Amino acid sequence: MSDPVIRVDTTSQVPPYEQIRAQLAALIRTGRLAEGERLPTVRQLATDLGLAPGTVARAYRELEAVELIRTRRGAGTRVAPLPPDTPAHDSGRLTTLARDFTSAARALGADTEDILTAVRDALEPGSPASGPAPTPGGGTRGHRTAGVTTAVQRLPRGAGR
Repeated sequence: MSDPVIRVDTTSQVPPYEQIRAQLAALIRTGRLAEGERLPTVRQLATDLGLAPGTVARAYRELEAVELIRTRRGAGTRVAPLPPDTPAHDSGRLTTLARDFTSAARALGADTEDILTAVRDALEPGSPASGPAPTPGGGTRGHRTAGVTTAVQRLPRGAGR
């Protein structure tokens, strides 16, 4: 299995800490990050993503609050055991997220096949086509740290505004 990928889109309306939190939570709940697996330090993940350490720290604090990760001095931050009563996904919320994504993708000019391809790539982050897509005149950076691959996507100045 390839390393899980954390992507942050700095042009998104979703705050970077929330992007990190949501992606890590999904990786933990689906078992892509196993119990006891060590996560990058706040400082390392912030550096890899080109973000302020406080941004990553907030994501980690929120994951600790719902007991998905544990941070111990000297042992680092690790994936916590999932509680036995971990609820199944909220299908209503999933439907809302799918509608929001579809609407945003259509606003970008994507057709149905483009949208389905994007979803397949997101579900299979190890596939060759799923790497971060470079933006015209912009770019992406990626790093691998402690079993988690990171990527940050940036648009050139003035683009997307």
